[in-house]
This record gives sequence, C-alpha cells and structure tokens, in this order.
Amino acid sequence: MRPSRPVAAALLACGLLFSGIALARDAAPVAPAHRFFHVQLGDAETQPVSGRLLLFAIDARSAEAAARRHAGDGKVEEVDTSPFFPTKTAVAAREVSRLAPGQTIDIDADGTAFPQGWSQLPPGDYYVQAVLDVHHDYNYSGRDAGDLVSPVVRVHLPTASIPDIDLDRTLPATDPWQLGRWATPSMRAALPAARAHEHDIDFASPALTAFWGRPMHMHGRVLLPPDYDANAKATYPTVYFTQGFGGSNDRVIGTLVSVYAAMAKGEMPPMIWVFLDESSPTGTTEFADSVNNGPWGTALTTELIPQLEKTYRMDARPDGRFLQGHSSGGWATLWLQTRYPKVFGGTWSTSPDPSDFHDFTGVDLYAPHANVYRKGDGTAYPLVRDKGKVLATFQQFARLERVLGPYGGQMASFEWVFSPKGKDGRPEPMFDRDTGDVDPAVVAYWRDHYDIAHRLAQHWPELKPDLDGKIHLYVGTADTFYLDGAAHRLKAVLDGLHAKSDIRFIRDRTHFDLYVIGKDRQGLLKQISWQMYAVARPHSGLRPPVQP
Repeated sequence: MRPSRPVAAALLACGLLFSGIALARDAAPVAPAHRFFHVQLGDAETQPVSGRLLLFAIDARSAEAAARRHAGDGKVEEVDTSPFFPTKTAVAAREVSRLAPGQTIDIDADGTAFPQGWSQLPPGDYYVQAVLDVHHDYNYSGRDAGDLVSPVVRVHLPTASIPDIDLDRTLPATDPWQLGRWATPSMRAALPAARAHEHDIDFASPALTAFWGRPMHMHGRVLLPPDYDANAKATYPTVYFTQGFGGSNDRVIGTLVSVYAAMAKGEMPPMIWVFLDESSPTGTTEFADSVNNGPWGTALTTELIPQLEKTYRMDARPDGRFLQGHSSGGWATLWLQTRYPKVFGGTWSTSPDPSDFHDFTGVDLYAPHANVYRKGDGTAYPLVRDKGKVLATFQQFARLERVLGPYGGQMASFEWVFSPKGKDGRPEPMFDRDTGDVDPAVVAYWRDHYDIAHRLAQHWPELKPDLDGKIHLYVGTADTFYLDGAAHRLKAVLDGLHAKSDIRFIRDRTHFDLYVIGKDRQGLLKQISWQMYAVARPHSGLRPPVQP
C-alpha cells in the first residue's frame, strides 16, 4: 500500500526509510498475497482420479440467513454457484490430471477465479466446499453422480495458514423416477402407470458413428398413451419434445409423468410423446447438423424417426409429427421445423433461444464493432433479469462459465453448434472472453448457417409450400433471458413475407412461468397438445374438457 507524502515524511524522520527501500510517492502498490488451499483425496478412495477441481466460497452470514429461510436451522449443507446470482459465490478452479488416494494438491484461489481472486474478498468468515468434477460437465449439469465433494468448512479469510480440505465423499447415482417435493398428488398417483407406458430409446446412429469414428447413441424416452394397444391397428399423432439447456434423459421424468397424468384424465388428447435427449459433453446438440458436433438433424430425421415409426404405432406422415420444446429446446424445434418442413407438421416452440442474431439476448451481433459485454455507451449488457431487476450481466455469465470449465456451458454450447471449426479442432469462439469483442467472420458463418430469420428471408419461396402456417411460438414479455426481443424480430420477418404464423407474447411472463394458466403449471402445454391434435385429427369429436 502506497503511503501518503506526510506518512512517508514521518517514516523518514523516524529512520524507517533505509537505503534500497523505496517508499517514494510513485512506488507501485504491493499485490496482495495469493490465497492457497490444500485439497486432499480421502483415503476411502482406492483409485486415482482426475477432473476439474472447483472451490466455492460464500459469506458465512448470508449463507446462514439463506439456510434459515429454506430449512429453518441455519445449517449450511452445500456451497454452490448460480448463474442467476453469479457474484454471491466466489469460485476458483484448476485442472487435475491425476490425484491419488491420500495425495494433497494446492489450488491457487487467485489463479483461475470468479468474480475475482480470493485475495480481494472482504475479510470475514466464509463457508468453503471443494468439488472434483470428474466428467467436466459442471457447466451443464452441476455436481452429479461420480463427482467427489468435501464437507462444508468454515474459514476466516485472510488466514495465516493454508486451510486443508478433504474430498471424502463420492456422489451416488440417484433414481430419476423418485419425484421431488415439487410433484403434485396427481403426478405421484400416475407415476406407476406412466413408468409402465415408458420405453427407453438407445439408438446407435450410423451417421453420428461415421462422423465421430466411434459408436454414437441417441437417447430418449417414448411415452405411450393410456389406451395404447400394440396389437391394434390404430395409429397415434406423435410429439417430439426437446428439453432446454441443462435437460437430460433423467431430468425429463417430471414432465413425462405430468403428460401421462393429463392424458389419463382426458386433459390432453391421446398421443405418443417422444422425449428427446439433446444433451452432450459440449452442451446441447440442438439437433442441428454441425461441423463440430456432427449430423444430429440428419440422424434424427433419417434414422431415429423411421426406426421409431417401425417400432410403435405412430402416424408416419407430416401432419402426425409435431415438435414442442422450451428454451434451447425451443430453438431446436424451431430449427427442425424450418430445416425439415416436409418431415414435421408444426412446431410449438416456447421461449426459444435467439432465432434472429440481430437480437442475441439483446446484442446485435451484426453491428459494426459489436461487443457482447458493453453497449456503445459503455454500460453492461444484461443477460438475466427477474421482475425488472438485472441479476447478471453477459460478462459475468461468460466469465463464470469459463472458470467452471471449457465444456458444456451455454455460451460454449452455442459455438459447438453454430461456429466453424478452428485450427485447433475446437469451434471458433464467437466473442473474445476477455474483452467481449465479437468476431465478424464467425458471426457471418453463424448467419449463413443458423440464423433462422435470415434463412427464412432468403429461402421463403421454396419453403412456403411446406412451412406456411406451421410455426407457432410463445414467449413472455418479461423473459428471464431477454428472448422476447429475437421473437419480435422473427415475427417481423415472417409478417414481411406475408407468411402464416402464430407468434404470441404473453404479458409479464418469464422464462419459468410461461406455462402457468391459473393454478395449472402445465396449462399452456395442455392447450398446445389440443392444437396439435386438431391438425392430426381435424374431424375428431374429441375435445378438451371445459374449464371451470
């Protein structure tokens, strides 16, 4: 710390400025000492492990207050981060190539860290926990089965000694069919029958296998309606459902059971639902053909769907195949419908990721000198909001993702789908992670290959006969990730083409309450299902129940 001139004079008068020790006015400030932690693999482990070592710290008083609100006892059981409150938890990371049982390694909490090096944290008590992300998928799924975790320890920072933390527990696999506390009584009652009507998908894709040079499988779950009879001749309309970012084959069970319960009560029409797993080590595949991820769209439309239609009594025609998905899944279904209009009879996409890159969560990627971190006036671009309050900026979101790891994050996932392949074999980054500057050459590739609005504008004459009237889109005007902006632009393009589309902006709804109608958390999904059924069975006498 640089002393003021009066202080320096006093020190000099006391004989405290010796030759060779410069406390001059222009001396550089002394950098704070780095914060290190010792992390040991517990003796209970029998084999060496590897992965990305993550260290989390949160202010003790705020953590205890949150624990009291949720559990009542103030006991802090876990320390984790959240993209919705990115600066509340400090995170540090390092790669570990080999850690043997009983071995200790050091992690520099000022090396790779967010939101800043831990030496800059205010002095005080913190709860700290270590996690070894053995699958390098923390950015996508958080801590999960196989990861090693430490106990939560209370540490005073700065500390004179280096704290010791033991990775003493391996997280077990959980049963995805064990519904959480959020499950309704009707869901719990329907679970056994839903499970009996569910069939797993494990399909070896020739196209993906050829691309990767190793066996590649597509996964998902088929849900048959309550009255399904494998020996009957009747067929059913089929809904291909894709999940949002963070979704997986295990995390779709709640939706699957809800759909079955609704069909059993007549609140949804009898249809076959195919819950597609679009997760991958790089994030989401979006079911788009990509030079980085491989031909996922081709594999779905030319391999998996024909195989499913041979196995189950599905309407094997466009007006019996429908698409529905939310968020990243919403983009995937919008993409599949516009890329393969002859295959599908309509998409009902909700809160899709940006479909027009003139508004990429608020950023115009095509603007000269575009920057995803800062606007022209220097203010930060927001990325996450709730009830009008900004929770996270684009820069905070991207920097946290970089610390958690190079794979599976939302921003990296976009690049694995949309970007050209770089010289290092990885996708070219769309923007510089340090500065936020956009690479116009990469964005030009994005535009020519994956900007849905641009593609529609360029190819509408040939697309119109098979696509007109098939695009349905719902988004909240208060969408958490500002996705309503791109939807407005897509609507303007379609309206300019005089295309038939149904794009609805639901007032004041966010990314997470869009489906709520009254007290029904899945009300919108039920409405959508009846719209689909009307296309597949226009002369059916089956109608939705009258709402009270």
